[in-house]
Amino acid sequence: MKAFVYEMGKWKLKEMEDPAAGPGEAVVSLKVSGLNRRDLYIPGRLGPDKEAVVIGSDGAGVVSRVGEGVSRFKEGDEVIINPALGWMEQSAAPPAGFEILGMPDNGTMAEKIVLPADQLEPKPAGLSWEEAGVLSLAAMTGYRALVTRGQIEAGQTVFIPGAGSGVATYLIQFAKALGARVIVSSRSADKRSRAAEIGADLAIDTNADWKAELKDETIDLIIDSVGEATFNRALEVLKKGGRIVSFGATTDDHIRFDLRSFFYGQYDLLGSTMGNREELRDLLKLMENKDIHPVVDSVYPLDDIREAMEKLENSTQFGKIAIRIED
Repeated sequence: MKAFVYEMGKWKLKEMEDPAAGPGEAVVSLKVSGLNRRDLYIPGRLGPDKEAVVIGSDGAGVVSRVGEGVSRFKEGDEVIINPALGWMEQSAAPPAGFEILGMPDNGTMAEKIVLPADQLEPKPAGLSWEEAGVLSLAAMTGYRALVTRGQIEAGQTVFIPGAGSGVATYLIQFAKALGARVIVSSRSADKRSRAAEIGADLAIDTNADWKAELKDETIDLIIDSVGEATFNRALEVLKKGGRIVSFGATTDDHIRFDLRSFFYGQYDLLGSTMGNREELRDLLKLMENKDIHPVVDSVYPLDDIREAMEKLENSTQFGKIAIRIED
């Protein structure tokens, strides 16, 4: 099978052996995979002396083989992949041994993948292959940050710095579906306009004075994935007693903030990462009930994945980038 791998310090398309299904496992012939920002960070995490690792966490395809003991799926079933390996039940934090598919385990940027059948869910009938293929990781991340950790409620206001990421597009749609008011920021006028098209009530320029722009707003919840560049600015517009959820740091990992102002403000600071199978199943129900569709920015063939990665690295996309594996 053809796969896109990181091997000995280099990205490459490579022919690899087809995987086989062991007990409790299934082989999925992939049609579409989703590109995520974590894929870009793999060289820094693996180093230059590792054997081939197939990247990719999201994917959708057709079950082509099942191993002994698998009864929930059969050959020919259309499925999506849950990339949260080993995190099945709701819990305050991931269990020991939790990993995200695509590193260190072989991921979805290949014609086939083998994984435990428990990591599969039926493909939502109302989604295209491209939509289904970019669903899981970003949607799970957004849902957990917004619902499980952020405890969003109807009538509350959520502020999301950075409007163009895949997670942000899910956050906007999930929050609106749950009855919240949604505010986003972006440096790009086009991204602000597109955020409004999928439900954002207000979209402001990231470079604007947030305190002036939001002086008439009562912000209950902030969901931040930018880190150092936005954290303190966001905290300044959060209501006293409000909540800020952090799930990423696309700028610097390290921040400094005024601790005295923080505890006098009675703020809640919450960390979040990915999600579990219960949350995936809950968000799939929400998407079906509210007719929510993933926002697909563009679709590239596997042969052009380096071009797709460059686009993601430059943050010029709005929503998710899909990689077509099989027609």
